[in-house]
Amino acid sequence: MGTLEKGITRTGTGYGGKTWNILGQVYYPKAVTDSTFAFETNSDPGQFVPVHIHPTQDEFILVQEGVLDLKLDGVWVQAKAGDLVRMPRGIPHGYFNKSDKPARALFWVSPMQKLEALFDKLHNLQDPVEVVRISAEHEVDFLPPEAND
Repeated sequence: MGTLEKGITRTGTGYGGKTWNILGQVYYPKAVTDSTFAFETNSDPGQFVPVHIHPTQDEFILVQEGVLDLKLDGVWVQAKAGDLVRMPRGIPHGYFNKSDKPARALFWVSPMQKLEALFDKLHNLQDPVEVVRISAEHEVDFLPPEAND
């Protein structure tokens, strides 16, 4: 990808005009470089990303609107607007919008590794089993469903 370009990625838009729909959630890339990858998520009530591990990336979530419930290294925690969640590489985590209102958050990982390529492959894919398989090929490993309990 290269170096960071100066500029602004406006709200409700993705860097380079790109947007992904991953199992019904809308993702907007905000900054894309070899060293970091930032993206915004919009999660309606009931939407979630199951518990998974990034073995080669540190990840952060800045909740911008709403509330996210997170399973972080086996413990349930809650992050509200303005809170920053820190997830070191190798730590199991998943996020869930259990509220009755939409949530919006800025995520970023460092280094980028294969995450942008993964989102490109998952765009508009509807089969969760295929999402898990493709994710494993891109250094994102989902845990068994019972990890979400």
